[in-house]
Amino acid sequence: MFGNLFEEDDEAFMPESAGHDDRKLKGKDCEPPPPRGATNLCGIKNQGGTCYLNSLLQTLLFTPEFREALFNLGPEELGCVENKDKPEANVRVIPLELQKLFAHLLLLDQLAASTTDLTDSFGWSSNEEMSQQDVQELNRILFSALESSLVGTSGSDLIQRLYHGTVVNQIVCKECGNVSEKQEDFLDLTVSVNGVSGLEEALWNMYVEEELFEGNNLYCCGLCNNLVRAAKSAKLRKLPPFLTMSLLRFSFDLTKCERYKEMGRYTFPVRINLRPFCEKAERADSEYEYELFSVIIHKGGCYGGHYHVYVKDIDHLGNWEAPEEEAKPKLLNKDVKPPDSTLEREDPLSVLKDILSREESNCVLVDQLGQKLLDKIGVSWNKKFRKQYGPIGKFLQSHTDTFLLASNGTRVHLKLAGSAAPEPSQSADGEKMVDLSSPSDEHHWFDLNDSIVRPIREKDIEKQFQGKESAYMLFYRKLELQRPAEAKENPRYKVPVHLLQEIEEENGKLTQTRLEFDASSNTVEVRLHLASHYRVENGALQLCSSPQESVLQLPFDRRKTVGDFRLAVYQMQDQWEGDMALTVAKSLPAGLHLYDMLLDDSQSLYSAGVSDRSDLFVWNGREVGGVSIQTGEDWEPVLLTLLKPMEVVEDAAPGSGLCESPRGVSAGTTLGALRLALGREEALLCQEERAQGSPVSGWRVFPQDDMQKTIRELALRDGDSILILEPQALDTSQFTMNGDVVTVTTPSECRWLLVSYSPGGVAGGQEEGKTVQIPATGNMLLSEVKLKAMEELQLQDQLSEYSLRQVDRNGKLLPPARENMSIRQAGVKLTSTLFLCHGSAPGATQLFLFYTVGADPPSGPEMEIIVEETITVKECLKLMLKMSGLEGECWHLRKVDWCYEAGDAITEEEATLAKLKISSGDTLVVTEGRLPPKGFLRLPVWLYPGQGVCTGQPESEINHIAEGVAELCVGILAVDAELQFVGDVEISGEASLEDLKTQVMTLPNLQDLSVPSAEYLRFWVLEGKRPTKILRGNQLHINKLKLGSGTEICVQHLLKEENLGPKELVLRVKMGVPQERLYYPEVELVWDTAKECTARALRQTIASHYCLPLDKIEVAKYFPDKYEWMAVSSWVREVTTWSKIPPCVASQA
Repeated sequence: MFGNLFEEDDEAFMPESAGHDDRKLKGKDCEPPPPRGATNLCGIKNQGGTCYLNSLLQTLLFTPEFREALFNLGPEELGCVENKDKPEANVRVIPLELQKLFAHLLLLDQLAASTTDLTDSFGWSSNEEMSQQDVQELNRILFSALESSLVGTSGSDLIQRLYHGTVVNQIVCKECGNVSEKQEDFLDLTVSVNGVSGLEEALWNMYVEEELFEGNNLYCCGLCNNLVRAAKSAKLRKLPPFLTMSLLRFSFDLTKCERYKEMGRYTFPVRINLRPFCEKAERADSEYEYELFSVIIHKGGCYGGHYHVYVKDIDHLGNWEAPEEEAKPKLLNKDVKPPDSTLEREDPLSVLKDILSREESNCVLVDQLGQKLLDKIGVSWNKKFRKQYGPIGKFLQSHTDTFLLASNGTRVHLKLAGSAAPEPSQSADGEKMVDLSSPSDEHHWFDLNDSIVRPIREKDIEKQFQGKESAYMLFYRKLELQRPAEAKENPRYKVPVHLLQEIEEENGKLTQTRLEFDASSNTVEVRLHLASHYRVENGALQLCSSPQESVLQLPFDRRKTVGDFRLAVYQMQDQWEGDMALTVAKSLPAGLHLYDMLLDDSQSLYSAGVSDRSDLFVWNGREVGGVSIQTGEDWEPVLLTLLKPMEVVEDAAPGSGLCESPRGVSAGTTLGALRLALGREEALLCQEERAQGSPVSGWRVFPQDDMQKTIRELALRDGDSILILEPQALDTSQFTMNGDVVTVTTPSECRWLLVSYSPGGVAGGQEEGKTVQIPATGNMLLSEVKLKAMEELQLQDQLSEYSLRQVDRNGKLLPPARENMSIRQAGVKLTSTLFLCHGSAPGATQLFLFYTVGADPPSGPEMEIIVEETITVKECLKLMLKMSGLEGECWHLRKVDWCYEAGDAITEEEATLAKLKISSGDTLVVTEGRLPPKGFLRLPVWLYPGQGVCTGQPESEINHIAEGVAELCVGILAVDAELQFVGDVEISGEASLEDLKTQVMTLPNLQDLSVPSAEYLRFWVLEGKRPTKILRGNQLHINKLKLGSGTEICVQHLLKEENLGPKELVLRVKMGVPQERLYYPEVELVWDTAKECTARALRQTIASHYCLPLDKIEVAKYFPDKYEWMAVSSWVREVTTWSKIPPCVASQA
């Protein structure tokens, strides 16, 4: 689990070179690491699952005595890392790499340091870097490895001196007083969490309470030589300078036979006096006083989660500032009144504190507490508070910061605020108790969460007392340890000179690299399209010269302004006269189209949206070649295929029934205008409705009402076909009309198939083979086609060795057609070509499958196999392995997804192929490795670049939707925004949404994303690379969210915490500036529809946010799929029937 950290022999000094260069991420190798943040502290990169290691390393770094003792070991004792491969050199790699890492964390100017070299010195593989382990176990193993590595050096006693303590177990005979004791060494104290309220109670049970041997359980005394009554106890004998407490958060439920995590409230003090738990000795109190300086926190459940650490910066190495939420000034309310005594009576905590404070010893029996409460307020606990707070005993246990239960829970004590460190005291009945209170200390606490470092207050530690995110390891430091004055605010203190020199050189290189990268990363290459080389044709700009002459490449700094860029273009085009307009352009199938014009010369290119390889059109802003240009999305050209009967066009291809010609049409053009432009005012325009493989195709005639609709409104897209038919063409046998459907029959001269045969296969080339033409009809069986073709090719004696196959547009052979099917049933088009290939065709109950071996399907050869559809997945896998010459049990099958990559694993190995709906032509991937655990899901995760998921419509795209709604604009999801793939996560379906967010935050590609907690992430479900639904309910199981394996999710980084309820909708609202074509910045509103889900409630929510009267605003929703706006006054259905996508709303004052 931890590589060769278990090894303690000489080989641990010199582990084999792990060759880690191949495992490093290469996506951002060219980008220098960012500098340190405002805290001036360095985080640690997560290698995929090393958050537990990062938390422990940060704790050791902020243990000054450990850090400086490690730095005191020089190269003469540890050797040099460069000599680790020399057999004669005794190089102690682990302490050397730890020194180097600490120096980087202290002095190197980067946001996060890498632990790759350190984990390589451990002998870890990439699997161990990607899997999470237990930090308590790592702490013991790492210290053991360090002790072994430092044998024979001056630091051989480093761990023993700083961390080792002694506990003594005693058994005292009640008859003769004989004491039998056993001394044990400890590295950390493992304390119970189950059944106790906090650390002080757990220590009391371990080192104060005695276990009695009496009754049937007597002790055999060695001195009395008899079974006697005795008492067993344990005490701390020797206390180390640094005391580590490991909390037993994980337990096993014997009833359910499953692990679980203790999430109840468990308190621990910032300062603690351990005298009550130690052997009696004449020592000063200062030797027993400890102060908390590190808390390792685990967030998640028993099957996974995330670690981070709260650390106190003892030497003030970082810049501590108040957290952002506390840095804002709070307004004082002068109208605040003192609390009413009536209100205090409604608070059970105040009532119980008042009762105990009036007692002389501040304690009372729990049984008497209920009667005293009845006497004070006149109502019993059960009638007043039980329904809301539960039994009184449970209430006391949940407030251990105020009350202390003793005598097995029969007596309750009040903890006095501001009391001193714990001292043994006497209660009314002579019972010993400890009161541990923590004095306030607010300075220099930080939360180190992998790469993220943020300041916190000491009181934030209380948030880790309970819940899924709670304390897991506590590190205490003796209060008497003093730091020298020169160590304060001095990260160079005690760092060896050779490391200081290395860091200075690396910082210099980093500074130079950042300057060079800043210049190169801001240089974009813009492609300039010159208007003089274009002409307007069919609604689009077409080249009238070679691309080399018409398109110029101009590198430019995107931080400069549009005016600077315009001046640079002027200098390139010294012959240009008049105004120069720069317009964003995009190359479409129909030609070049123009969108937004760059008008603001003071705006930077970056703010204007100009990126690398952007297209800009250089023109006068009015016309090209004397023709005016329509710009914007509403006028995008669409490339249509126009079909005409072959008699209409003289150069029609022989053998075809129709002649086709491409034509670009502006999306804003009406269908009637297109017909008029074609010069055929009486012609019928038809849209194809054809069944695949049929010789008869159906065309629906556009009704007269559609002549007034635009190409966009008719939802026509690039590649769609339109049949232009003159009325007299209906008199021929080729065209028949029934209602509004025109039927086109394939001419008799087109009823044939080509069958091609090449001995060398399809790739052998047609010149090496033969092609024959076979007369065919749609009802003809493929077996007849094959027989006739082989007779023509004189191959009839090899009939069973060949099959007919089609080829797709990429030249790939499709599965063999089943020969008992007709041409129409097999989906084969007449006049197409079939290839005669070696190999038999699948039978009626057989499947023809493609398969590859390896995790990357495109990189490996594709093989073919015919199997019965009734065999199981396991049997199919064995056949594929046998054909591939592979052996072993560590293989499984995966399906290929839509982008031809290895998709989900097929987990049901005993299911048949037919049951799993695997059909002929499917591609499977034989992947090395065992199947993932049952019930686990594999979810691809995507991220919006720059966290920008919204974009505003251009000002030119103003829609007029109703009288009184003059100008509206809305922020909609950027469908065209390029999503960034960040990785896959495998997680149990029983995990919660919060667990999923926590696991996603550990992905290596998200380490640079500053996310304080999972509540700052919003998860969307992707459909067609478009966010469609927000996942809500952090505590809901993933299975209840109906996420299947392979469901793509998108991560959106929020600026504030969010926990949406089931009835809350996220609205994106953009309000227009009155009387101007400008808009205020877009805002997000959360509308709670649980109260009222009417159109009026929506308008009221928006009006309240903008502080406007309800009758002064108009609201509309934009439907991107229909390109329509709908005013709020026309919304007659309830909000619950809206689309899954949060409504895009615009308002106008």
